[in-house]
Amino acid sequence: MGKVSYSQLSMWTQCPHKWKLNYIDELGVFTDNIFTLFGTSVHETIQAYLVCYYERTIKEADSLPMYDILQYRMETNYKRAVENSTEELDITLEDMKSFFMDGCNIIDEFIKHKSGHFPKKNTSLVGIEIGLNEKLENNINFRGYMDVVIHNKTTGRIKIIDIKTSTMGWNKYMKADKNKTNQLLLYKYFFSREKKIPIDKIDIEYLILKRKLYENFDYPQKRLQAFSPASGKPSINRVINNLNEFLSDGFDGEGNYINKNYRKIVSQKNCKWCEFKDLPQHCDRKM
Repeated sequence: MGKVSYSQLSMWTQCPHKWKLNYIDELGVFTDNIFTLFGTSVHETIQAYLVCYYERTIKEADSLPMYDILQYRMETNYKRAVENSTEELDITLEDMKSFFMDGCNIIDEFIKHKSGHFPKKNTSLVGIEIGLNEKLENNINFRGYMDVVIHNKTTGRIKIIDIKTSTMGWNKYMKADKNKTNQLLLYKYFFSREKKIPIDKIDIEYLILKRKLYENFDYPQKRLQAFSPASGKPSINRVINNLNEFLSDGFDGEGNYINKNYRKIVSQKNCKWCEFKDLPQHCDRKM
């Protein structure tokens, strides 16, 4: 049985040839960096707080040693990354210290403004890191994990929240990037289907946690930025069509990868950070 995730769909949408190199040819090598390590650690720290916040009391949640939890998570994730890496990590002690201080600033503002993003009254925690494992056509399963899902017991509405760490937040171009925001649309669609919840009863939101604020800025700035992309029927249909095109292009009727030549989408944006940009034996960056 084949399995797909949003990260696969996102990569195929950016460049089908890059997707082939990673998933069919298995040439991609993931190496942790300070950004991925920090993002994972902040996720785990915030999620630990939310479990206590919803399942126990606000007072108990506020008494958690959040700085210590973040430090422990960063150290643990660093050790794990070193064990799993085949080459030396490009992460210095100075990086760890600097990002830890950024994380402490995020924690301070998160706790201060938590109720605006995670109301406690008449609201329950459905779960943290809830898995999706939905059967699609042609012997393929879609898999994903939802960071936080909450339920308003008064209105009956469900909200799926995806936590993202960012250096300076999302600008208007990032918010308009469908390949960046389509993830929660798929999660909304499949969660609705799995739990038999009316799709119009589910809201989605990206909670962006900023490491840095602009200096010498005339207006108040927030480290927490909430963004809810359009997720009505037209938007859902668009992303489902995108998924179906991917499945049709990349998989056969048995759920196996189709090994063929895939289209290259050459652009400054796509190629700048591609791990194959300087490996002409894998990609000569010609159309």
